[in-house]
Amino acid sequence: MSDKRLGKGLGALIRPTEKRTNSISQGATLISLKKIKVNPHQPRKLFDKKTLEEMALSIKEKGILTPITVKAEGDFFILVAGERRLKSAKIAGLKMIPAYQINVKDDAELLEMALIENIQRENLNSIEEAEAYAVLRSQFNLTQTEIAKTVGKKRVTISNSLRILALPKEIRDSIRAHEISAGHGRAILMEKTEKNQLKLWEKIKAEKLSVRAVEKLVRQKADSSVQKKEIRSKLSPVLRALENEIIEILGTKVKLKHSKEGGTFTVHYFSNEDLERIMEILRSMD
Repeated sequence: MSDKRLGKGLGALIRPTEKRTNSISQGATLISLKKIKVNPHQPRKLFDKKTLEEMALSIKEKGILTPITVKAEGDFFILVAGERRLKSAKIAGLKMIPAYQINVKDDAELLEMALIENIQRENLNSIEEAEAYAVLRSQFNLTQTEIAKTVGKKRVTISNSLRILALPKEIRDSIRAHEISAGHGRAILMEKTEKNQLKLWEKIKAEKLSVRAVEKLVRQKADSSVQKKEIRSKLSPVLRALENEIIEILGTKVKLKHSKEGGTFTVHYFSNEDLERIMEILRSMD
């Protein structure tokens, strides 16, 4: 995909003419709501009923200020952008709706436009947005940098968004339902196993923990784990004395590791001459 765009919004979806066949008609036309089909590639899955009703009241009062966008398909039209406006118009009891008509060459391009339009308008929740980025990456082979340029966001924003798709389904659904935030989700990812991630998720909900509190909790747990490993790896007084004895004999740094099956010790040298000196000591032990 060319990363050249004509600005934000729907205009950003229009590629240079040599690469895209789209053309936006001059002005909007009134189209019967009965002739408009919902975009099958709409990335937005959830529509807040209260928000739609509030928009419907606004439409009754002031009308639709921004036309929806459609593409012609036989005697009907496929919605490209503006599903909230379309749903609210139906609630408001409208029979006709203003719309821009554009030409779209195939379903893949329709999907691309729907994804970008939703992302740029910030109509998606965190999971829907991440899923939209994932489709742009997998289906359209865009890199994270290319996606960032396309939707006008930083590359690290795209990367952080995609990360939350690695969470268990229960947690993704929780973010989708706004029980916890995407920030909570990224903090949960600091736990390496699904079991621990789900356990932390339950704790977040039960105790209403902030993102910072969760991050602190996970870091403290990680630090404690490291300390326990260090304690377990400590040598007994007898083995420590043997390690010191080897250090005295060889005159260099020595690291002794012990296990039930035996163990190893590592002898460090710091130059060719130092290695030769250590070898002379070992040879003299014959």
